[in-house]
Amino acid sequence: MKVEVKSKKGLRTVLSVIVDKKSIQTKMNDRLNELQKEVALKGFRPGKVPPEVIRSQFGKSIYGEVVDKILRETSTKAIDEKKLKVAGQPKIDLKQFGEGKDLNYELQIDCLPKVELKSFEKFKATEYKIKIEKTIIEEKLKEIASQNKQFEDKKDNEKALTGDQVIFDYSATVDGNKFDGSEGKGVQIELGKDLFLKGFDDQLVGAKKGDERILDATLPANHPKKELANKKTKFVCKILNVKKSKENKIDDNFAKMMGAKDLKDLNLLIEKQISNQYSQSLNSITKKEILDQIDKNHQIDLPQNLIDQEISIMTQNLKPEEKEKHKTNNEKLAKSRIKLGLLLNEYGEKNNLKVTDDEVRAEIQKQVRGMPGQEKMVTDYYQKNPSALQSLKGSLYEEKIIDLIKSKIKLISKEINSKDAEKIISEFNKPAVKKKETADEITKSSLKNKSKSKKISKK
Repeated sequence: MKVEVKSKKGLRTVLSVIVDKKSIQTKMNDRLNELQKEVALKGFRPGKVPPEVIRSQFGKSIYGEVVDKILRETSTKAIDEKKLKVAGQPKIDLKQFGEGKDLNYELQIDCLPKVELKSFEKFKATEYKIKIEKTIIEEKLKEIASQNKQFEDKKDNEKALTGDQVIFDYSATVDGNKFDGSEGKGVQIELGKDLFLKGFDDQLVGAKKGDERILDATLPANHPKKELANKKTKFVCKILNVKKSKENKIDDNFAKMMGAKDLKDLNLLIEKQISNQYSQSLNSITKKEILDQIDKNHQIDLPQNLIDQEISIMTQNLKPEEKEKHKTNNEKLAKSRIKLGLLLNEYGEKNNLKVTDDEVRAEIQKQVRGMPGQEKMVTDYYQKNPSALQSLKGSLYEEKIIDLIKSKIKLISKEINSKDAEKIISEFNKPAVKKKETADEITKSSLKNKSKSKKISKK
């Protein structure tokens, strides 16, 4: 194999690659010998078909298969030989090929730019420490108590009111006919929430224990069985019990019922939950502040193919007219993503940052703990979606990079309350500000852009 640099302009390099016909013939002969053991042709015993016969019948397809393999192997070797860092997929332009000829092709490669990092030490950013007011925690406690009502039996002659719980059996028909799911036993609904069927609750107001009521309702438009969608239905309901809500006493017993050790522990859990919700948004603001400074202080030439690829991903769900309308802004956004991805990757590599399999597993377990009852669903999701696992690993890698940068720059700590946090987040999310991407949007896909893929696509 002979490799020469034919041209080099900016980040684009074109290599000329020649593979001699003798090497190709050797590969052809090797493949014919392999096929001799596999091919079964009428008139020949298995494994005894002469190579010449195989060549006469399958020569063109075998040549194409062999050349494809040679292109993959030699293009990778050519890139390694010239020590090029590839951005995206190189393209092949075949100049000469055919049985009995040398294989001559050009390899067009867009290379990753040389990234020179400037010092981050003069950067400044605000790190917010949020203190949740006691009144906010008390309001949340009341909300939790309201959402977890306890009910007690009403007297047999007391009527059901809005807010009461009614327990009933039902038998339903559509046009006088039973259907799958037309029977229900021990159904519990809280009147006024309208969670069963629209208008159903109102017809149970005034019912007493032991009553039988005939109700009219319409099945939902999204009913699993299409033939029943929007069908008028008659329900015969036997009222088993009527209960009224009793006030939840917010004490240690209530806290234990909510899964906490005691009321003090429940207060701390609520405070932590609210604080985490605010911190997530506030951390994005801090990250954006850092990324803006990194972007502003570095100039990098970017491979056009990566820009085109990023724009394509960003606009894949947009209509052509929308793409054209936002063309300039999309290109600017794509360049920012790629640039930051290259810079962050370089910083991560320079500091030998890595994400271990143990760290990935620990993060999955953290997600599992945060979704009680759905543990298997979370685990299965990552097991069945390698791309999701890779994305998670990328997020953890990004976190490590940002955390390291934070440790090197001047972080101004600012303690705020929830009202201050609301104001800061609201200002950040105003339309004028949102013209720029949030930190999470920028880095979501930026780290993937330092691709060293050597997949080949033919022109």
